[in-house]
Amino acid sequence: MLIIVIGSTCSLFQCFLYVLSMGSVLAASSPNPPPASGGGSAPGGAGLVTVPPGFTMPTVSAVPPSSGTQGQPGTDAESSLHNPGTFEECHRKCKEVFPVQMEGVRLVVNKGLSNHFQVSHTITLSTLGDSGYRFGATYVGSKQTGPAESFPVMVGDMDNTGSLNAQIIHQLASRIRSKVAMQTQQHKFVNWQCDAEYRGDDFTAAVTIGNPDVLAGSGILVAHYLQSLSPALVLGGELVYHRRPGEEGTVTSFVGRYTGSNYVATLTVGGAGAHASYYHKANDQLQIGVEFEASTRMQDTSMSFGYQLDVPKANLLFKGSLDSNWVVGATLEKKLVPLPLSLALGAFLNHRKNKFQCGFGITIG
Repeated sequence: MLIIVIGSTCSLFQCFLYVLSMGSVLAASSPNPPPASGGGSAPGGAGLVTVPPGFTMPTVSAVPPSSGTQGQPGTDAESSLHNPGTFEECHRKCKEVFPVQMEGVRLVVNKGLSNHFQVSHTITLSTLGDSGYRFGATYVGSKQTGPAESFPVMVGDMDNTGSLNAQIIHQLASRIRSKVAMQTQQHKFVNWQCDAEYRGDDFTAAVTIGNPDVLAGSGILVAHYLQSLSPALVLGGELVYHRRPGEEGTVTSFVGRYTGSNYVATLTVGGAGAHASYYHKANDQLQIGVEFEASTRMQDTSMSFGYQLDVPKANLLFKGSLDSNWVVGATLEKKLVPLPLSLALGAFLNHRKNKFQCGFGITIG
């Protein structure tokens, strides 16, 4: 797949008209953002590296609910419980509705060399961030655990400065998955983490260890637990313990998720603050999401509204967002047929800071 993003000072309306004039296309997924250099999220998150653009990471398939025995008291209720998934997925449904910020020029070429091995070439040009080249590779093993899941999975990418991001995911057993992620910058080793996850019939337990250093007495330990109390209600918690010379602390948080027929409501509350999200699927074309975040460390609160509009007859996927800081953003995604070519256009305007960012992307492959 190939992506180009071109910065522009033209208006958002003019940019959209330009893309719309390029032909009828199918909706395409937005390119993944470049891997974060510092990893701002907690080590218990999705890892230190993102998947190379164009590729998707297989997840551990949820364990099917126990069959139960008809006619016995309580078995019908127990058999209806299902695995709640992972802690990181609690707010994901709502976050997928929001557009991904784009800026500068990005060109990505993805090539599948076999059923198990794929490579990608990425060229990024930006006026705000770093520009350069990145090579990525993905290997998917032959151990199939589901219709679209195979293990082990090895993903890595390296840029022109020698910085490397890599992770290995393997399902050791039907209920146990392990992951190792590492990151280097300028030929120097900076981060690594290892986690293990166990999925029961109606619960998920995971432990993550990040940057352990026995000699210095530092490291981070994260523990997650989610429990399905009913087919719709899931409760769980997170414990983060961090230690380094002269500093030691623990942060706990609790999460609750309620899933309806066409909506998902999630609330996370802890020592670091609160995070609430609501996802609603109005119909097959329209999905909306609302997020509220409050940080005790930053002493700041924010609220965001986003929506996703899918128009199959026009082969168009549009995402828009507006937050309490008066930042308006939108992305337009199309795919040219029959060519293996997709287009992506994004624009974000910060009214408070009077800043405008625009990006254009082309994906081939």
